[in-house]
Amino acid sequence: MAGHSKFANIKHKKEKNDAAKGKIFTKLGREIAVAVKEGGADPNENSRLRDVIAKAKSNNMPNDTIERNIKKASGDVNAVDFEAVTYEGYGPNGLAIIVEALTDNKNRTAANVRNAFTKGSGNVGTTGCVSFMFDRKGQIIIDKEECDLAGDDLMLLALDSGAEDFVEEEDSYEIITDPESFSEVREKLEKEAIPMVQAEVTMIPQTWVELTDEQQIKDMNKILDLLEEDDDVQEVYHNWDE
Repeated sequence: MAGHSKFANIKHKKEKNDAAKGKIFTKLGREIAVAVKEGGADPNENSRLRDVIAKAKSNNMPNDTIERNIKKASGDVNAVDFEAVTYEGYGPNGLAIIVEALTDNKNRTAANVRNAFTKGSGNVGTTGCVSFMFDRKGQIIIDKEECDLAGDDLMLLALDSGAEDFVEEEDSYEIITDPESFSEVREKLEKEAIPMVQAEVTMIPQTWVELTDEQQIKDMNKILDLLEEDDDVQEVYHNWDE
């Protein structure tokens, strides 16, 4: 798989998230609640919950906040009424965008997502209109400065753990897995105390598209900003090569 480092974008996103921790924690709380409802409150018996906990920790959610969310969700499972919905569409210059949401009101979420696309000169398409341009993969990003292990040793560890691919960038390492192997690979890296900047199952574009027109760049940022502000929206994937 071609190496396209998301490291700079991840650091930028984390800086933005640090300024809006409450909103990020709200979204992560929903993910924890859904994971608990689906597989129970014990992370040892619930791989999805383990993955969400790892994601929460990578976003600097305190352990006591994570535990509080798990207890809240397990205390009244029937109160957890979020439904997963996915929207696909196009941004400026035909950029592909996928939006994953957890919502208790599909009409509200659909209207907000459509509004975000419209304000950024994009449009929501039909199911499957752009998802074929992405691969669902486990992705683990490691900051070189924080990793004591040599690149070759880290690569061997990752591949021996079941990873599909290992890409070394100037300032980071990227480990790619299939979705089914992601938890096992992440957990083996955790046991070796490998610090992970990001570890999650994501949608990776098969090709990347650049924007050179200033108005199109503004429009795309408008779409992304509005989607990130929406509490229902959990993840936004796109093929913009920023």
